[in-house]
Amino acid sequence: MPASPDDDAADERLRVLRSVIDANRFMTLATADEHGTPWPSPVWFARRDERRFLWASRPTTRHSRNIAARPDVAIVIYDSRTTPDERQAVYIEATATQLEGEDLDSGLSAFSRESLSQGLSEWPRERVTGPAGFRLYQATATGWFILADGPDERLPVPLP
Repeated sequence: MPASPDDDAADERLRVLRSVIDANRFMTLATADEHGTPWPSPVWFARRDERRFLWASRPTTRHSRNIAARPDVAIVIYDSRTTPDERQAVYIEATATQLEGEDLDSGLSAFSRESLSQGLSEWPRERVTGPAGFRLYQATATGWFILADGPDERLPVPLP
């Protein structure tokens, strides 16, 4: 059966989403505290797979404390160097958590792999456990959107 126009549109949205994510190294992580007060934070990220995004932060930072109180987060990934006519962004609804145990080991492997591929340092377990100041966090996407051609309109992207 030939692909429908809806299938073609979904494929194109997924292509745009992947290209924006692949072209950028930072994401804006939006969290909220127990009272709902929002707080955005730019963080360097690595992808574990299509749906899971990783970053290292200190548990004492405001966004980390917010995640401990309220794990629902929003993420925006965009290239701020583009013009308004060229702009594109990925908007992600997600649930965030601090990784521990086996999840920490597999997450750290993906995080280190991305860090090394960008000419940065490796992240051994000792850098995110015990007395170390950082911990590894993960956001798991529950919804994805990209910008539409119209003003401030977002198009849903089916999760693969």
